[in-house]
Amino acid sequence: MPALAPGSRLGPYEIVAPLGAGGMGEVYRAKDTRLGRDVAVKALPEGFALDPERLARFEREAKLLASLSHANIAGIHGLEEVAGLRYLILEFVDGETLADRLGRGPLPLDEALEVGRHIAMALEAAHEAGIVHRDLKPGNIMINLAGDVKVLDFGLAKGGASAGSGSNLNLSASPTMTYAATAAGVILGTAAYMSPEQARGRGVDRRTDIWSFGCVLYECLTARAAFAGETVSDLVAQILQTEPQWNALPAGTPASLRRLLERCLRKDARERLRDIGDARLELSEIRGSVPDDAPSTSRRAPIGWITGLALVSLVAAAAVFWPRGTQSSAPIHASLLAPPGAMFSGGMATPMPIALSPDGATIAFCAREGEGPEMLWVRVISTGESRALAGTEGAWSPFFSPDGRSVGFMSGNGLKRVDVAGGPVSTVLRADDLRGATWGRDGTILFSPDSEGPLWKVSAEGGVATQVTTLDSSAGEATHRYPIFLPDGRHYLYLARRSTTGRGAEPVIYAGVLGSSERKKVLSASSNLAYASGHLLYVKDGALMAQSFDVARIVVTGTPVAIAQGVRWEKRFSRGVFAVSQQGLLAYLEGDLATGSQLEWLDRTGKSLGKVGEPADYTYGGIPYIAPDGRSAVLNILSPSRSTSEVHTIDLATGRRTRVTVDDGDHPAAIWSHDGASIVVVDAPDPLGHLTFRTLGGTLAEPFLAHPGNLWPRSASPDGRYVLFDVHRVGIAGASEILAAPTNGRGAPIKVASGGGRLGMGQFSPDGRYVAYESDESGRSEIYVVTFPEPGGKWQVSQAGGLEPRWNRNGRELFYFDLSNRLQSVAVSSAAAGLEVGEPQPLFQFHGAGSGLRYDISPDGNRFLVTAPPGERAAPAITLVSNWAARFGKR
Repeated sequence: MPALAPGSRLGPYEIVAPLGAGGMGEVYRAKDTRLGRDVAVKALPEGFALDPERLARFEREAKLLASLSHANIAGIHGLEEVAGLRYLILEFVDGETLADRLGRGPLPLDEALEVGRHIAMALEAAHEAGIVHRDLKPGNIMINLAGDVKVLDFGLAKGGASAGSGSNLNLSASPTMTYAATAAGVILGTAAYMSPEQARGRGVDRRTDIWSFGCVLYECLTARAAFAGETVSDLVAQILQTEPQWNALPAGTPASLRRLLERCLRKDARERLRDIGDARLELSEIRGSVPDDAPSTSRRAPIGWITGLALVSLVAAAAVFWPRGTQSSAPIHASLLAPPGAMFSGGMATPMPIALSPDGATIAFCAREGEGPEMLWVRVISTGESRALAGTEGAWSPFFSPDGRSVGFMSGNGLKRVDVAGGPVSTVLRADDLRGATWGRDGTILFSPDSEGPLWKVSAEGGVATQVTTLDSSAGEATHRYPIFLPDGRHYLYLARRSTTGRGAEPVIYAGVLGSSERKKVLSASSNLAYASGHLLYVKDGALMAQSFDVARIVVTGTPVAIAQGVRWEKRFSRGVFAVSQQGLLAYLEGDLATGSQLEWLDRTGKSLGKVGEPADYTYGGIPYIAPDGRSAVLNILSPSRSTSEVHTIDLATGRRTRVTVDDGDHPAAIWSHDGASIVVVDAPDPLGHLTFRTLGGTLAEPFLAHPGNLWPRSASPDGRYVLFDVHRVGIAGASEILAAPTNGRGAPIKVASGGGRLGMGQFSPDGRYVAYESDESGRSEIYVVTFPEPGGKWQVSQAGGLEPRWNRNGRELFYFDLSNRLQSVAVSSAAAGLEVGEPQPLFQFHGAGSGLRYDISPDGNRFLVTAPPGERAAPAITLVSNWAARFGKR
């Protein structure tokens, strides 16, 4: 049976990934491209295709199962034949097997009763339809994300021995046997659940399912098999001759439950319980009689929810079961995987990419599919369904409304919101950046609109923003960020930091109240934070800390305790990737956010032509810029020790890097001079930004420009007279301009483009007559070209959104990325009437690993130097922790 490769097709079903294999075939996760749903594809063994009788039986049973619809039965969608092989199309069940759950210990009494009742309901429905399972076991029972029991593989693991064929007994063809368990001391797999009549090779009916049901229910209560043996013979002997160890049942097991188990496990089928419906009724009565304060119970509403690997049929994987609303004795961890074909975002370009609704029912996250744009996704945890919300391209920093029905986020040119159920995206406020936001009960959104400056507030319905806090300039404060509302909806906490790079005096968490300028120091920390379950959560030294917090007195108490290690942390911006609900659920990503990137050459089709140098944190500012002679590039590297940017050059032939800036300053952007003899570097002392020339040896010249705001040099004019730079003035307006600074330091900069929104990335044409740039003046970012130095013409180049323009050095071609991360090529030429612009032609899709400019073009126009991910990595997962505050005791 050939393996199915991810991406291959079986008719309308596209294979996503293998899930597992067993004696009955291999199972794959797949996408039904017609109906847009996930399914499981089971590839039946080739031997089935060679056995007409067996194949006919499978087809008959598949038809029976197709007519069987029950909430506790994982159904069949179809039976397909491709190239002579048969494939079952099954319901995809996202959860964990009961076997995995029991690997962590027995179920509490009421949970065991409820699981048993659901299994009995599934068997009852099948028996009434004339279907006998014949292979009921914990590995064929799953609990999905909604907490529902799902029984798998009805009728498909039918034993090969018929009634009366005892002389031709074939245990391996009975229910699916697992011979890996023949070592001493290890319980044999499926055979442990065979009825005595199965073990003898006799005919079986619904009473064999009742026996297996008894074995499963016994194991739910004890976490041990009812019958065990070191070999097949030993196990069969146990089934035929011995009784389960009834004294292994937990103390407090009702006598009626033990009687039910004894009736299910009578060796003579004629003495066994006659109908599984009777077991369902008895379990319901027993469950109703268990007192709420019984020591072995843990009353709750639904059975629970599970996060982990999606499993189907024969597949078993580690996952976590967390009973919602239960006070567990310890926190329990689970892993939430990205949707199929997607990966979670996390890095400078997409900070704080996860959020939890206040009730913990929904998680919002930023993720992208392939090389496409980041999108805002939501997942309702009880159903396990993840959905990308239309219109949220470029989303980052999500946060929930108090009722959990809407999500705010940053994207493109504004602070936006969208309903969890989907629908139109509305812009709350035009803004260029975001350093945290929180949504209050009265509809107020408190937010930090920029890398510097105070907090502001605005109505969630939109309108005029109002300043809330005031920077303490005497203390050197540069930024207030990451606000969170406390439960009363009036008080809030936020981080006050001394500089945009986190340096200076120790940052402080303050408390404020709407309508007042007063504030109160809460603790010294440099992190975003959250409040839940009577604790403040924040990151310190790479660990997620929890500290008791008296919300009435606005004061921390006790000693902080580390509740998670290795939380993703971005030191430069003082932020970790974590979220918490008010109902005891914690979510976080692991690993360092500064994951680095790799310089790589791509051709015009996107094919890799080789890597350049070693990976580094090329993750900030305008990078890379190829020298005029094409032999080297200048770029910025984030210093891991100081959280500041350094300027380096790299030899594109050898990959050898040379550091240009050796001082302790922050240099987030650099470009080549027009002739490649020196480098234009931005120095970022407060409050002015400076542009200076440095030789390749690092010698510093006098700044030729000092200008307020954040400066980003982008391009040098071919004649060397001007340097084009973006300037962003921090504040609520988010205004930005493109200016051309005279390199001789004389005269004021020339205004090239300005507007009320975000614009920048200006690039001189090779002849110096034009400037290409991006601007969101139309409501989304597009590429424009204007004449230089005198205004005289303006042309829109992109048609459906555009970012990061670059000129081919022949002057006849302009490149840019569209909003789907597809590199576009546009033919341009000068004419008497001005610039003639052709139709965009797509080249390839590329996401990149950094922020700012992600590419430059070789002098011949045929290669692209890009910042790519540094290599294949394990797909990150969101860690979910239920009942994380249990270690602190009940509050």
